[in-house]
Amino acid sequence: KNYEVAASNGHVRDLPKSQLGIDVEHDYEPKYITIRGKGDILANLRKEVKKADKIYLATDPDREGEAISWHLSKALKLEEKKQVYRISFNEITKNAVKASLKQAREIDMNLVDAQQARRMLDRMVGYRISPLLWAKVKRGLSAGRVQSVALRIICDREEEINAFIPEEYWSLEGDFQVKGEKLSLIHI
Repeated sequence: KNYEVAASNGHVRDLPKSQLGIDVEHDYEPKYITIRGKGDILANLRKEVKKADKIYLATDPDREGEAISWHLSKALKLEEKKQVYRISFNEITKNAVKASLKQAREIDMNLVDAQQARRMLDRMVGYRISPLLWAKVKRGLSAGRVQSVALRIICDREEEINAFIPEEYWSLEGDFQVKGEKLSLIHI
């Protein structure tokens, strides 16, 4: 009864669909836009933020959830608010929610960075490979998921393994007794 709950219904910002959305000339800076249809939700959340003393971001406890919290923080300009916390829980029960409030923390930028890297790799690979799939296989196919990136990494690694030329080498060890000495000399 002491809390007002408002939902973002998932992601509120993303890379634009009509372009790459990543500035490769400037340290791969992503260019995020508000997702179509999320404007009204963000407007409602802004009203709620103005009334709140504290903000608790309670999105899923994974890198996507962490990214949603970060995007909400940016879209709602929460960094200007003093008391913004990230909470997470794996079950929607009174005890789980109360426990998460006691363990409130900041947004984990390592998880946010991991999600952004995955999203940008999806985009960079997908935008380059999908047109090739359309031309060679079937129109409408998409290579823009992380599986494509993972497959690329696996293929590159397999090529490295196949290109490896083993070189013969030897290691010699010796244990020498010096006359008149109690300890032996070891030479490697």
